[in-house]
Amino acid sequence: MEDHILKEGDRKLAFKIYLYLGALFITSLVVSNLIFQKFFYWNPFGDFTVFGAPLFEISVGVLPYPITFLITDLISEMYGRKKANQVVTAGIFASVFSMGIVLISNVVPAIEGSPVNDELFNKVFSLSPIAVVASMMAYLFAQYIDIGIFHFWKKLTNGKHLWLRNNFSTFLSQFIDTFTVVGLLCVFGVLPWHMFYGLVVSGFVFKVIIAVLDTPFLYFFVYLFRRRFKLGLNQEIQI
Repeated sequence: MEDHILKEGDRKLAFKIYLYLGALFITSLVVSNLIFQKFFYWNPFGDFTVFGAPLFEISVGVLPYPITFLITDLISEMYGRKKANQVVTAGIFASVFSMGIVLISNVVPAIEGSPVNDELFNKVFSLSPIAVVASMMAYLFAQYIDIGIFHFWKKLTNGKHLWLRNNFSTFLSQFIDTFTVVGLLCVFGVLPWHMFYGLVVSGFVFKVIIAVLDTPFLYFFVYLFRRRFKLGLNQEIQI
């Protein structure tokens, strides 16, 4: 891997883009943790089931979550492993901080004329500490594994076959994420065990489909980066 030294103006632009990508990553992660308690059902294959459960019976938290893997893959490709890991670590801090604010807000009593009373607020935002820990552990394992596998394939292919490292890293990391979070939620009684297999398979299949669909977008953004900053096939931006 070669670092690409930019001119001052280009370096500032590259750093600004990195900050915006980090902001999108953290926003997607925090939002997914705030909304994950709502589940929805979507089955384009009619009555097809997996272990007795509808194919896509999944949490709405998975909707923004795949965006985080697209962003870490883009940062990994353009800025290198260290910068991708920094964004992941910042995401952990932001998630824990936001959960702390939500928990404090649950404790603060609402006034009589408040449009949202305590009961409604607690019903929507009351978070199981176990569920939050499970989500954070799954996220931590999955993201660092995703970045590690991505760079393993990048080194092995000498920067070629972007589709290979994008999908192979995401497939394995998404399975680990789904298996870990659903498993911990079942172990600690947040979810019943009879939902385990259905939720793992549904969540993983959904994420795989999204990972495949986001591959053209990754190619497009990488193309824009390389053209704008005059990068070679295996060069990374140094900021």
